[in-house]
Amino acid sequence: MATYTLPELGYDFGALEPHISGEIMQLHYTKHHQAYVDGANTALDKLAAARESGDLANVNKLEKDLAFNLGGHINHSVFWKNMSPEGGGRPEGDVAAAIDEYFGGFEGFQKHFNETAKGLQGSGWSMLVWDTMGQRLNIQQLFDQQGNLPAGQLPILQLDMWEHAFYLQYKNVKADYVDAWWNVVNWDDVADRLAKARTVGELY
Repeated sequence: MATYTLPELGYDFGALEPHISGEIMQLHYTKHHQAYVDGANTALDKLAAARESGDLANVNKLEKDLAFNLGGHINHSVFWKNMSPEGGGRPEGDVAAAIDEYFGGFEGFQKHFNETAKGLQGSGWSMLVWDTMGQRLNIQQLFDQQGNLPAGQLPILQLDMWEHAFYLQYKNVKADYVDAWWNVVNWDDVADRLAKARTVGELY
């Protein structure tokens, strides 16, 4: 039985239009995310077979395969819930207060997040994370699906900047995609993730 499975999307493929097209959502969810799920399960199976046979010559490659594909699965599982047809606007309550505390206000936070997204070289994610060591929010770039993010950073809000997330609709104009995405941000989900992350004590 597979360890990892594709999660429920929670809304129709076309529900985020016009900001994100239904065609992109269908391909992104059924093809790209499914490929990460399949890749993670395959890596686990191959690692189990290698342990059983005692032949661990390829363990480094298999561990990298697991990290990459599991990263893709986790990132997309957060990404889908970070968006909603009823999303957009500005955060309220604890999220707004935390953004004010750690970034000096929503405008500064949004500009910082946007530049982090647009400045990615190649593929990756712009992420708002809860830092379990500093007990604060940070903005980070995540390279590919698993690289360059310090341990102990819990994802709160993620924006997919891989070309498959926007190219069919926005071509190479990343800024238009980033601007449009704010119209579907699910601040209720962000608030729930922040509340849960804050229950994690210092790990270091």
